[in-house]
Amino acid sequence: MASQRGESVAPAATPAKKRKGLDKSHYLYIAVIVAVIAGAVVGLLFPEAAKSLKPLGDGFIKLIKMMIGPVIFCTIVLGIGSIAKAATVGKVGGLALIYFMVMSTFALAIGLVVGNLIHPGAGLNLAPYDPNKKAAVDSTVDFLLGIIPGDIPVLPTLLAAILVGFALQKMGPQGAPILKAVGYGQALVFRILIMIMWLAPVGAFGAIASVVGATGVQAIFSMFTLMAAFYITCALFIVVILGGLLKVVAGVNIFRLMKYLAREYLLIFSTSSSEAALPRLIAKMEHLGVSKPVVGVTVPTGYSFNLDGTAIYLTMASLFVANAMGTPLDLGAQISLLIFMIIASKGAAGVTGAGLATLAAGLQAHAPQLLGGVGMIVGIDRFMSEARALTNFTGNAVATVLIGTWVKEIDGGRVDRVLAGAEPFDEETMIAGHGPAPEPQAEPVPTAPAYA
Repeated sequence: MASQRGESVAPAATPAKKRKGLDKSHYLYIAVIVAVIAGAVVGLLFPEAAKSLKPLGDGFIKLIKMMIGPVIFCTIVLGIGSIAKAATVGKVGGLALIYFMVMSTFALAIGLVVGNLIHPGAGLNLAPYDPNKKAAVDSTVDFLLGIIPGDIPVLPTLLAAILVGFALQKMGPQGAPILKAVGYGQALVFRILIMIMWLAPVGAFGAIASVVGATGVQAIFSMFTLMAAFYITCALFIVVILGGLLKVVAGVNIFRLMKYLAREYLLIFSTSSSEAALPRLIAKMEHLGVSKPVVGVTVPTGYSFNLDGTAIYLTMASLFVANAMGTPLDLGAQISLLIFMIIASKGAAGVTGAGLATLAAGLQAHAPQLLGGVGMIVGIDRFMSEARALTNFTGNAVATVLIGTWVKEIDGGRVDRVLAGAEPFDEETMIAGHGPAPEPQAEPVPTAPAYA
């Protein structure tokens, strides 16, 4: 089963290479944290000077905005192809896709509900982002910002990607070379996006400094409120929603399942990536008693289409930005945004900056004047990545047990013994690439590097 980014589920990199990538991600993570703290300090101590740093954040936003169209096009085209491939697997694939769509929509709706209850970002009243407004500092800054290309309209790009995706399905084998070319294009797009994300510390410093300089401690309090609300929402989603479904359908306690996956949680928390634990989740779900075909279809598909934590993040962050800009979204705009995010969130899997690009795409499509608030999200995005990854991972683990139960491809007795510790997982049997997907693409497309 190919993931949405066009990757084969079988690992394409050695553990050593993966570890090297994760180390680079840690440097970026530390740099963003330092930049956020430094920006807040500068904003508090030197407010007037801090306001002049706003072009740093604006420039980073323009770079992200530049990539929205290519990200949306490539991921949606390949995503539609992945959906078609999963559906051909039969009952398991079809049931998994229906479940993933329903659960992702539900997670998006929860993010909207919580956002409307706590009103994150309210009272900041940041200046709206105007792409046509000249920089108010000097001609050099204006010139540098003008080098960055303009954005590509999001909604027309989305429609074109959907049409191209379905057309490639109809072309059958003739469409395979085109799909492969799109895969190469996607790898290039994500490589550029990763390069841009290495400028995140600069963008975060400028954005946080200018916002704190203009609003004072209120900005820090608002960002902390959003992060705390997001973590609490993810925890409740896992325990109440996923835990309730798991108990009712499969009779399994969510805390026992989470204890069984404790090592994977530690790995995810240390890397901010649920993909780091993909091979281990496949191996552990098979050891738990779910049949290989069900695991082979559900887990890889879920990693691209069942992003519960990302869904909650997208809607809560959108409301935060809207409130911070002093232009709250009405109910109609929120519903329209939710529908857009249902589709676009399928492109936010596994690559640093993809979620941020998807957030910017949703705001640009519905309220372009809100893009200026994305700079604040850049500063705290990495602080929320662990909760997103842990929620995504738990959602896929629960989905595997649920679907195995629905199609009667799970050994209930073995589940009880494994979760009780009577049949512990043997780490010696854990090898990279355990549990390959049952039906890889005929012509593999290139793998986009995933650092987050």
